[in-house]
Amino acid sequence: MNTKLETVFFVFVGLIVLIDLFWIIRTEKRLKRFFAGKKAKDLEESILFLEENISKLKSAKEKIEKELVDVNKKLRKSVRGVETIRFNPFPDQGSNQSFAVGILDEDGDGVVFSSLYSRERMSIFAKPVKKGKSEYELTEEEKEVIKKAEVKN
Repeated sequence: MNTKLETVFFVFVGLIVLIDLFWIIRTEKRLKRFFAGKKAKDLEESILFLEENISKLKSAKEKIEKELVDVNKKLRKSVRGVETIRFNPFPDQGSNQSFAVGILDEDGDGVVFSSLYSRERMSIFAKPVKKGKSEYELTEEEKEVIKKAEVKN
């Protein structure tokens, strides 16, 4: 019985050795295919090159994000709403020769220009606007043009 047990044991160990040998040969083939025509130094240089490019991309991304914040700040202060209204302030004279122009940024800051036309003269007014309001008295036309020029988000 001992010999029979020894035979089974040797067959089992032999089978495990064959499976391990097959696994080693298969792994060796994969590694040869992966490293075909390359030396360890070439792979190390490739990895270092990729690492350098990744760090450059990260710094470029950070720079672009900072610039985007600056651009958004500038964009908020740029002219975003422009509106014009023509009107006749003196119904008994002429036609719609008078006008009001509102020029506002995203925050409702800007200026309103208005002109009053009559046969004898023409007057032009400019009034600063902060948050859609002016410290100067506004005509109905100026209020309307500011309302229309406000940026709708």
